[in-house]
Amino acid sequence: MPNKRMILGLLVIVMMIISACGAQPPVAAPAQEAPAEEEAMADKEAMADKEVMAEEAMPEEEAMVEEAMPEEAIAEEAMADKEVMAEDAMAEEEAMVGDAMAEEAMPGPAWFNVELINVNSNETFKMANFKDKVVLVETMAVWCPLCLRQQGEVQALHELIGERDDLVSVALDIDPNETPDILKAHADKNGFGWLYAVAPPEVSGEIGELYGAQFLNPPATPMFIIDRQGQVHMLPFGHKDAQTLKAALDPFLNEG
Repeated sequence: MPNKRMILGLLVIVMMIISACGAQPPVAAPAQEAPAEEEAMADKEAMADKEVMAEEAMPEEEAMVEEAMPEEAIAEEAMADKEVMAEDAMAEEEAMVGDAMAEEAMPGPAWFNVELINVNSNETFKMANFKDKVVLVETMAVWCPLCLRQQGEVQALHELIGERDDLVSVALDIDPNETPDILKAHADKNGFGWLYAVAPPEVSGEIGELYGAQFLNPPATPMFIIDRQGQVHMLPFGHKDAQTLKAALDPFLNEG
């Protein structure tokens, strides 16, 4: 019995010792916290290095932008110079065209340069356009029977002479009350296909001043010839047949 008690007592002691050993808290954690702190420090240092590198890169980028800006300015100046040169070239070309047109135009009084409308074609023309041609001009009115008779002789003249590129016939309606429509109806009705135009007041006014008031009197059947140099040669008043008109025109036509 004493042995059993002693064994039980020893067992109890051993169990208490084992329990005591099992109750102690495990040693841990502190040793594992150190690496996490070191990693955080390393991350901070890396971020700081990136910020420094970014700050160093910004001046370089700014410098590159500043260097590029002068190149853009040079390119803009070059474009502006090209535009100025193009404008100058266009102005010179227009001046040359204007000079060429002035050289081609027939010299003469101001009314030579007034735009007229051919009622038969609705196209504009100027007497100055007929340089190097002979022009037969009649001042007339639709209401005038003597004008109609005279225009019949002009038609016969063209049939007598035949087609010629250097002869132009122009009928100028000097009646301010007659319109292009009235004049066109007159030309269509009688089959007159040459140039017919209503004379603006400045044209009829200058004709009267330069060549006399009779050129504004349609029944007088006034007519004149403009030669190749732009000189005006007045024909006699009154009816003129086709042969008389041809004889008056021949010296000027034969100059060419």
